[in-house]
Amino acid sequence: MSVDNFKTNIYEYLENLPARTFMRLFQKPATCLAIFRLLPSMGRQIVMSFLYVETDILAQDVNDWVNKDGERKLSEALLKLSRLRIIEKKDNKLVMNETFRQEFKCALTGGGTQQSFGLPCSTQDKHPVDIDFLDQYATQRWESILHYMVGTSLTDKPSRGVLNLLQRSQLMQPRQDSSTLQITNKGFQFLLQDVNTQVWAFLLQYLDMAEVLQMDLVEVLNFLFQLGSLELGEDYSVETLTQTQQEMLEDLRDYGIVYQRKRGSRRYYPTRLATTLTSGNAALAAAASIKNGINTKQEVEGEQGFVILETNYRVYAYTESPLQIAVLNLFVQLQSRFRNMVAGVITRDSVRNALLKGITADQIISYMQSHAHPQMQKRKPILPLTVVDQIRLWEMERCRLKSTSAYLYHEFNMQADFDAAEKHAKDLDVLLWSNPRKRTMVITHEGHDSVKGFVKRRLQSNRG
Repeated sequence: MSVDNFKTNIYEYLENLPARTFMRLFQKPATCLAIFRLLPSMGRQIVMSFLYVETDILAQDVNDWVNKDGERKLSEALLKLSRLRIIEKKDNKLVMNETFRQEFKCALTGGGTQQSFGLPCSTQDKHPVDIDFLDQYATQRWESILHYMVGTSLTDKPSRGVLNLLQRSQLMQPRQDSSTLQITNKGFQFLLQDVNTQVWAFLLQYLDMAEVLQMDLVEVLNFLFQLGSLELGEDYSVETLTQTQQEMLEDLRDYGIVYQRKRGSRRYYPTRLATTLTSGNAALAAAASIKNGINTKQEVEGEQGFVILETNYRVYAYTESPLQIAVLNLFVQLQSRFRNMVAGVITRDSVRNALLKGITADQIISYMQSHAHPQMQKRKPILPLTVVDQIRLWEMERCRLKSTSAYLYHEFNMQADFDAAEKHAKDLDVLLWSNPRKRTMVITHEGHDSVKGFVKRRLQSNRG
């Protein structure tokens, strides 16, 4: 997802980092492994082919590794590896970054004293927790953020740090009539993503904020990548963490990414949100059967689709998820609720309320299409066209007027001066409106300097 430069892809962030930052990042084996796991399959194959070859490899030889159908994927993979500073092209040869090579070998074979994969606690926890508890904790913390975004009061209000991040990332904004926050266009788009994408989007905004707070960006990134390599259910000591990374624990605890029994505890547990950071959605899907896990029945409902939309604007949603019901409530007037279903209707007022929050018609339509019931997905088109068209028409009602920066020209002493200026503006195609009788016209912002200069020259020639 990419909405108004709202980054959700870790690649986009890493590719913009300077070379010096990459050299520091590559000094940690856990970071090298995490970046490797985030690469596409073709990129991973190239890295493994280069890893134990000490000599440079001709670019033409690499091109010969694939047939004609694979040339595009190879080109894209090499471009990505180049932007991530892993492989560099020198003359006609491809060269692997030596720091990455050595540290990635350590990640695969072991060795070294950096303990970049965390230090398991040597003593037993007096208050041990199991994986079920960690899954429940992560779900509760993360969904409390999502519930707050959609305006439900089922969970506790997130911490001040979370609220600041929500506002800074423009997922929420203050209401005009109060200091409370409401969801924005970006926030609704955020809710449409899967959990792993949401977490990374949140963390990338956290990285931007860390730079403003002058935190060591490399230490922040190294810790996030380290969390993706830790073992779920294992407790780790904070002794190997830097001061910056220990300060991060409090923020990550608010997001449900790590668990600490109390502030200042000398041990921490990574949750499933942490251990799947560099594993993608497949790892989260594999946990769907775990009781109270991140992907419970509610997530399965979201993947299979649960919304039925009829031509009479009525909506039936077969879900028990309070979060999904709250999202629907943003643009549907809910009328009745049953044990496993809610029913409502899409009205002009309900859509207008969503539009006032910055949610667009296309986002409403996209949400219903992506969550459509399997029976509806068999139809082409999936949603009734009459309802889709009406939602767009309701949005157009709010777009009748369009503001444009412009300049007003008036009080011309002579009609001839006005007519000449008007003709000049028409020739430049910068005239927005004119009234010859009142000798008044409106010029676009871009055309102001040209028309202003023309009027000045004409007035000066008249005086001469």
